[in-house]
Amino acid sequence: MLTDILIIGGGIAGVSAAARLSHLGSVVLAEAESALAWHASGRSAALYEPGYGTGAVTDLTRASGAYLAEANGGVLSPRGLMIVGGAGDDAVFAAEAGAMALAPITLDEARAMVPILSPDRVAMAAYTDAARDIDTDLLIQNFAREARANGARIETGLAVTGIERLAGGWRVVTAQGDMTARILVNAAGAWADGIARMAGVKPLGLQPNRRSMVRIPGPANQDVARWPMIFGAGETWYMKPDAGALIVSPADEHPMDPHDAWADDMVLAEGLARYEEFVTEPVTRLLASWAGLRTFSPDRVLVIGEDPVAKGFYWLAGQGGYGFQTCPAASRHIADLIGGCTPEIGIAATARLSPARFA
Repeated sequence: MLTDILIIGGGIAGVSAAARLSHLGSVVLAEAESALAWHASGRSAALYEPGYGTGAVTDLTRASGAYLAEANGGVLSPRGLMIVGGAGDDAVFAAEAGAMALAPITLDEARAMVPILSPDRVAMAAYTDAARDIDTDLLIQNFAREARANGARIETGLAVTGIERLAGGWRVVTAQGDMTARILVNAAGAWADGIARMAGVKPLGLQPNRRSMVRIPGPANQDVARWPMIFGAGETWYMKPDAGALIVSPADEHPMDPHDAWADDMVLAEGLARYEEFVTEPVTRLLASWAGLRTFSPDRVLVIGEDPVAKGFYWLAGQGGYGFQTCPAASRHIADLIGGCTPEIGIAATARLSPARFA
């Protein structure tokens, strides 16, 4: 099979890229699993917060806001974000609140929003109403629909087992047959460095890190629907309402090899204990638990662009915890680069995102 652009990876990075690139030529997206968004993209807390991240991450996030709010009717809904800290958390609390432009609020104001916050443990709080929930499933469907409408092929259950560089392109080997493409887009998430090695391209040092979550019942006689997402200062835990229940994470970041991640019971227990320190309602049972891999580049900024040595090999990787909130601008950027357009994100951000920074 011959195509102009072959994308490896069917998470939000790959699917959004397929939508944008389908306007430039023929596109095939190859996803090894039986469904799209199987790994990190399907296990995200999915919040849009313009100040979350650093440097070019926030450039991409802010550039994605209008698309997320408006395209195809929008995928955002009100949520809000609060940070709480205890005695001794002053410095890290101030740094995080400042970075995300959260306004200080009193403990009474914080407890008016979230009544289970402990008056004995919470010493400081800050809040913004700018944070929004992202309907991740709808966003993935919208991008996939756009890609297919332009003739792109989205193939699940299509694992790549070999890659050979050709004159002017790439041959990709799968169990269902070989494919040849002029351009290869590496959107393989935790497996992106492995795909690079397979193609004879120097890896970038991408590191997958496990992030665990648990779903617990909402407190009795409390309507949690309008509660904000809450971070413990230093991102030592977080809580987010979810369909009448609460998602709690220990905000763990444990280096892992690429695999289908699962939650570690001890890590969950430690994280729940940190959460329980700040609330008046104990955790009595778990409804579900899971984990995903958040993959970061060495400088924790996304990598988007053509490899400086392997021409026709494009990186779209290192999304870390920012994949959904950056995907409209990130996918637009990869399309600008491949299409030979002046990048909308600007020259400075283009350099900060380029894989050449690791050469």
